[in-house]
Order: sequence, then C-alpha cells, then structure tokens
Amino acid sequence: MSDLLLRDVRIVPLDGDLGSSAGLPAHGADASGRLVDVLLGRGVVSATGTDIEAPPGTAVVDGAGRWALPGLWDHHVHLTQWASSRSRLDLSGARSVAEAVAVVRHRLALGPLPPTGVLVGFGHRSATWGEELSVAALDRATTAVPVVLISGDAHHGWLNSPALRLLGVSVETTGVLAEGDWFPVYDRLSSLPGARADAESGVGRVIRDAHARGVVGLTDLEFGRPWRQWQERTDAGLPPLRARIGVYPEGLQEVLDAEVRTGDLVGRTDGLVRLGPLKIISDGSLNTRTAWCCEPYADAAVLEHPRGAPNLDGEELHTLLATAHAAGLEVALHAIGDAAVGQALRAFAATGAVGGIEHAQLVAPEDLDRWAGLPVRASVQPAHLLDDRVVTEQCWPDRTGRTFTLRSFLDRGIEVVLGSDAPVAPLDPWLAMAAAVHRGPVGSPSWHPEQALTPQEALAASVDGRRVHVGDPADVALVDADPRGEPGMTSAEHAAVLLGLQVSATVLDGQVVHGG
Repeated sequence: MSDLLLRDVRIVPLDGDLGSSAGLPAHGADASGRLVDVLLGRGVVSATGTDIEAPPGTAVVDGAGRWALPGLWDHHVHLTQWASSRSRLDLSGARSVAEAVAVVRHRLALGPLPPTGVLVGFGHRSATWGEELSVAALDRATTAVPVVLISGDAHHGWLNSPALRLLGVSVETTGVLAEGDWFPVYDRLSSLPGARADAESGVGRVIRDAHARGVVGLTDLEFGRPWRQWQERTDAGLPPLRARIGVYPEGLQEVLDAEVRTGDLVGRTDGLVRLGPLKIISDGSLNTRTAWCCEPYADAAVLEHPRGAPNLDGEELHTLLATAHAAGLEVALHAIGDAAVGQALRAFAATGAVGGIEHAQLVAPEDLDRWAGLPVRASVQPAHLLDDRVVTEQCWPDRTGRTFTLRSFLDRGIEVVLGSDAPVAPLDPWLAMAAAVHRGPVGSPSWHPEQALTPQEALAASVDGRRVHVGDPADVALVDADPRGEPGMTSAEHAAVLLGLQVSATVLDGQVVHGG
C-alpha cells in the first residue's frame, strides 16, 4: 500500500434518492459540487476536503476535475476460464450445427493446435438452432483431433469421439454432456498437459484489462482449489487484484478441516485475497434448457426434462447450506429457473444461511416478498439479457416480464450486486451497468424497461458497497465524465454514456495500477 493524494476530483454520489427519475443529485463531493482532494494512506481513504497538504513522500495525481468513484467489482467471475476463452476457438457466431462444424474445419486447416493437442471452442448458443447437437456431427469434421466445444453458458459440452475417449467419457454418449455429466469433464480439461500453463499465461493480461476498466476486485468462482492459484499468481508477480475465492462442495471438507471462514485472508497473497462463499449449482441454464422452472418450457415436447431439472434435491441443498452456515461460510447459490429460486429461498430461510442467489434469472412474483425478509443478495449479470432475450422469448414467452427483475429486487429492499459470469459475458462492469440501465443494445428499444435501474443504482451495485469516504479501502477509479449522465437522458443515452466512459486511472490499495 502507498500514500497517494488525488487532487481536484469530483466524487460521484452513490447514495441519496437513488430511484429518482426527476433529476440527478448535485455533482461533486457535496451539495456545492466543488472540487475536492482525496488522501489515501495506510490502505484506506484517510481524508477528503479542499487544499489537503500532501504528507512527505506522498505521490500526487492531478485529478483535473475528473470524476472519482470507488474501484469497481465484478461479483461473479471464473477467472481462469475467462483467461482461457481468449485463446479458444470462437463459436459465438455459429447459427447452426453446420456452421459450427465449418468453423471447426476451418481452424483445423490453419495448422498447429494448442499445447494440449485438443481443439477447444467456446461460445455456441444452440437453443435457437432447432436441431440437436450430436457426436456424429463433430466426427464429420475430424476423428483424428479431439474437439471440445463449450457452450456459451458453460453448462454443456459438445465433444467428438476422440475427445470423449481422451477425457474418459462413456463411448455410449451420442449427444452433448450437460450439467453433472459435464462439469467434471470440463474440470478435467485443466489437467491436460500444458493446459494450466496455457491458461495462466493469459491471466495477467485479463487482470490488466480489468484495471483499465476501473476494476479492483472480483469474486472468483473457479473450479478446483483457487487459493493455490492465487498464491502462485502472487509469487509470480502478476498484477495485483482483490479477490474473494469460492469453494465448491467437492472441496468443502478441505475448507472445513482448515477451520477457515468467509472473509479470512488467504496467506501469501499480499493481503488482497480472501476466502469467499461456498458455490452451489442448484440447477442448469436457459440456453441448455436445464434451468428448473415451475412451468414447462414452450418447446417442452423436445426436452427430456420439460421444466428443466434440479441438480440437487431439497434435502441435499438444506444439508449444504446448514453445513456452510455452521462453519461461517457464506453461500453463492446458482439458481436460474423460478423453481430453483424458490427452492433456494426455502433453504436459506430454513437454515439461516447468508450470502446470495447467483443469476436469479426467472423469479415467481410470490418469491420476491419471501426474499425481501432474508439476508440474501441478488447477484445478477445484466449482460446475459443481451444474449438470452431471443431464447427467453422462444422458451419462456409467457414469463418474459419475470426475468432479470432488477427493479423489483431494489423496490423490495433486496441488495443487488452486478457481475459478468465471465467468460459467459465479458468482464466489463460498464457493459453490465449499461445493460441494467437500458436492458438492450443501445440502438434497440429497452426490453421490459419497467425492470431497469438508474445509472446511479447500477453504479452503487458495482462497487462492493464501498464509497469514497474516510475509512473505506484506498481503491478509486477516475473517469473523464460523470457516469450518471445528464437529467432528461433516455435509458439508451445513459447506456451510451456508460459504455463510452474512459477510465483514466485506477488505484488499488493506494497504488496506481492503470493510467495516472
């Protein structure tokens, strides 16, 4: 940590009448809108005011009237997977099985494969293709090279025969691997020769990219033992980043044996990494059509499970939450369908567990009031609605108004925090905020605008509850314009402001890690 003085900045207000649509709170650090100085020392904001004298040895950054806000957080990331996705074959543009196979063939024709010898692709979203994915279809591209195509929601894998054999999957598999059959195979990819080194080679780059967007911290919900990864990253001198690291049920006993709790520091990480929540995946996803719902999907006739299905029954979920709560662990509970959200809320209420529901993409109206009385936040990824709108209207046409219910959460006093679920969406809080504010691409109408947030609310949901106040961590982002825009702007104009902002400096623990 370092001593640093930010001179002549305007602090973005994140409190007050957050829901007001009549106008914006006064600019600057107080009602007068005057420029202020912010002194960072001993790892915290130590003073704010005018004409602060820099103590000896303190570095000074001229804010030149730029806007200061707390350093941004992404509350749901799979960091190794995000780093790996940069070098994986991009299938996001495929619109059919034939197009996906053509992309694979084209890549194979280009020559050398990654060190693992496996061609891994990412990003296809097949729910709207109207045809089933098969091993045979990929085998028509090649039976010499193992091919693994990871869906854009990461909830299923499409493998050819060589890949199935290499990764120890039953040769009787004819279609995709989904959910519980898929996740162990997905994790097995990281154990291939050269895979871990290849993935880690990109981590430094994505951390620097995050700094350039004003990000100082994230919740890393990576598989495996991420505490070891973060210790190795610190030892290797990678750029600094705050992180809360999750643990999955498979690693829970190791955490219990170590008697560590959520919030405890992870050793050998320069005081930046802490143990986070127990991550539980209670149902599937919309694109894979495994999210567990109260009513059948519109295309239920072609589904093995017409309403999706839970990954855990109620008793299993109750046991996991009770165990976590007794051990001092928060819970990050993945629940996308409304039946899964309802089950999650009942388990939280019955066990007294605290934490958050991840995604909460579809919520029954009666569950909103039940949720309001629980110490459970809504950890949502607004950019998913950009990808999922079409499939939502196809699979859930009768319930689109109950998806991504951000306004309903806030109106009931439910804490909302924003994230990306990278690599499912880019690690970019400004994109998440813009999607929360406009609920669609800037050039298109807002989708269910009644569920939108104001820019100020979206900002407040992206800073981990922190402010540029005395005693808060010495984490600050400086941007070149007011991220709240101007009174009277449309939601699309507000979104354009958020997407167009330039982060001129990012300060983490008193250290300038981007710009200056």
